[in-house]
Amino acid sequence: MSFEGSYLGANDRISEQAIMECKICWTPYEPAEGDDTRQVEPGTPFSALPEDWSCPNCSAPKEQFMVLEDPGAPDILEAARIRAATDRLAADFREVYNAKMRDVPIVNKALQVEAVAFRKHGDFLLGVLVSQWFMNLVLLPDAGQDWSNLRAGEKEVISFPSGDYEFIHNTRELTGGYKACSLFSPMHEFTRQKDATDVARAVMVALFQEEHRAETDRSAEIRAAREDELAAVDAAAEAEEAPVDPAPSRRAVLTGGLSQDATEVRDAG
Repeated sequence: MSFEGSYLGANDRISEQAIMECKICWTPYEPAEGDDTRQVEPGTPFSALPEDWSCPNCSAPKEQFMVLEDPGAPDILEAARIRAATDRLAADFREVYNAKMRDVPIVNKALQVEAVAFRKHGDFLLGVLVSQWFMNLVLLPDAGQDWSNLRAGEKEVISFPSGDYEFIHNTRELTGGYKACSLFSPMHEFTRQKDATDVARAVMVALFQEEHRAETDRSAEIRAAREDELAAVDAAAEAEEAPVDPAPSRRAVLTGGLSQDATEVRDAG
């Protein structure tokens, strides 16, 4: 479905709150009210109207409606801005996969590169990058910031409500500078993309939960376990050129049991 009156018919430019107006007879469609004449329930956004819906006053088709008011427009614009940044990040790592990692045993070909749950956090954009060979917590520079001079391999500890996390600096051609904290590597325990993205979203919730802070005092124990794990994949990790942190601390609490929980939920379904 498209409409002629605004944004050249681009539905992704209007929010679910958009009030649309027929440009023939000026009759508005308000999502909060719906449309009694077609049994459209209140709360139905314009984009969810039946394809054969038409103006209740003059029978003009949906394509003849234009945006009268859109309270949710700022959210749409913000989401588009963040998506542009994460699309560049994902494109960079798809290129890494195709150029260097496709035939490396460490990769899990059931997965794909996907930027998950990115949002504005202070002066950064924060989210999780899922790939065939790692899952990283990633910070990107927000508008007005330039991280192009970050030195690859340098480390920085950044605090969140659940604890302090060590990020490694890096740069990519499209993304520019970014900071990453390893969550999982390799990714063989995930059998579906949805399992991996569910865990990524759970991480983004747990990251801001203070109750995880006390549990993360097991840093030495976690560090030793992680170093043993990485010893088996060092060669592949070097080829990947991405930030795989050999000394995780508090972030291990975020991921502990999450992938197993996702598998158990899937199996139960």
